[in-house]
This record gives sequence, structure tokens and C-alpha cells, in this order.
Amino acid sequence: MSGESIYKHFKPAVKQPPVDNNPAYWFVFCSNKLLVTVDDHKVRIPYFKSLSELNITPVRIQYLGTLHGHTCYSAEVTPEMTAPTGMTFNDLRSLFGAIDEDIFLLAGKAIQIVSWDQTNQYCGRCGTKMETLEGERAKECPSCGLINYPRISPAAITAVIKGNKILLTHNAAFRGNIHSLIAGFVEPGETIEECVHREIFEEAGIKVKNLKYFGSQPWPFPNSLMIGFTAEYESGEISVDGQEITEAGWYDASQLPELPGKMSIARKIIDWFVKTQSF
Repeated sequence: MSGESIYKHFKPAVKQPPVDNNPAYWFVFCSNKLLVTVDDHKVRIPYFKSLSELNITPVRIQYLGTLHGHTCYSAEVTPEMTAPTGMTFNDLRSLFGAIDEDIFLLAGKAIQIVSWDQTNQYCGRCGTKMETLEGERAKECPSCGLINYPRISPAAITAVIKGNKILLTHNAAFRGNIHSLIAGFVEPGETIEECVHREIFEEAGIKVKNLKYFGSQPWPFPNSLMIGFTAEYESGEISVDGQEITEAGWYDASQLPELPGKMSIARKIIDWFVKTQSF
């Protein structure tokens, strides 16, 4: 898959430097919305030594590591918080394609850590206040010993190819007329390959063969790891439920509908299909 991992430029860490007097990237979230500045049509996140420079008092902060040598933090603020002058809180999905890809990927990591920290203050087994472990991203209950790590939910996304055409669907949750690939979460006890076959049959009524791994992408909506495949059509006629999937069809490379943004693995797979059809 084209595209590079954030970890080529980002070094994750959980232990905050003892002394840090340099400006840092701050991924500040208010009700899952990211604090940004929009200046000259460029979207940026805060880059300051401390949030006190913005008169922000966070509920909690988390040290993330360094991006290009610059320290990075995530932070949660109360829902009543208003953005400082010249800044706004934006839904992260709306920033897709509007900010630097490394920053977007790191923001996706940050929002998952903020959410995990927020929802794991107390033990889900016995209700005791959780304690943050040293040296790893985890929380442990001092009473019953339960350890919680940030949640990652694997999901399969697949391009189904039939001759020179690709299967694209419109999900009721998509904005506008965007069409994309069939995707779905892996169920307990299920392999990723079984998930591919089940989701395609459930959502489009067809069977596939010859699965091939394409690539993967972290996707923070809400905490997914998208695992991409290609597959060949085997049998069946397209049939959708009209509720979750409202439309599905076979498209050739010269007549594609509106597509997802270029950062998404769905678009990367579709672009790969288009390239294979170019002679």
C-alpha cells in the first residue's frame, strides 16, 4: 500500500521528559473535537510550551512522544470550554485532508488515548480508582489487578473485483453520494478472512474468492485498525438491505462515483484498482 506510517517520523513514549521548556504540539479535545487554528486557509494545532499560555486548564494530559523531535501531548478539557480567540474546536473527521497527514494520524492516536484515559478512570470489574502503570500505556486496578490497555478494534475493508469492474457501495452513514468499499468489524472468535466473507455476503449478497492482503491503516472513528484486502467475485447477485447499505453496483475505472478522501485506505485501494486498469 502506498503511504508511510506515522512512526517513520513519530517516536511514541509514555514517560514525560523531566524538563521540557520547548514548544510542543498540543492535541486538545473538547467532547471529541480538536482545537485548531485556521490561518490563511491552513489548519494548525496549538504549538506552545504550555496550555497556560492559552488560559486552558486541562482535565488531564497525556504525553505521546515526539514528532520530528518536537514533544507532543494530548489533553482533555471540559465540555463547557470555549475555544481561545482565533481558534475553534473541530470534529476530527472534518479535518480529514485539511491538515498535514502526520498531524492527522497523530491526532487520531491522541483522541483514542484521551478517550481511553477518560473511560478507564475506575475499574470496570470492582469500581476501584485505576492507577497508571509506569513505562507502558496501561492502567491497573490496585484492588483486583485488572489491567486495561487502549482499545483497538480490527475491521476488514475489501475491494471486490469482477473482470474490469469494482464493487462500490453507498452506506446510509456516508455524506452526500460517496461510494466506498465494503467494510466491517471482526466479531469475537472470527478470523479476519472470515470477516471479509461474512461482511460481503451480508451487505451485498455475493461470495468472493482469492483474498489478497493489501495493507492496513489506523482509523480513529472510533478506534479501528482497518485491514485492507482485494478479492475476486465468485458468485451471487447484488442484494442490499436498503437500510445500512442503500446502493451497490459494479463500476469500471472510467465511470466512478464520488469517492472517499485520498488519506483513507478505501481510496488507496480504489486508486490501486484504477491504476491496474490503465493500459
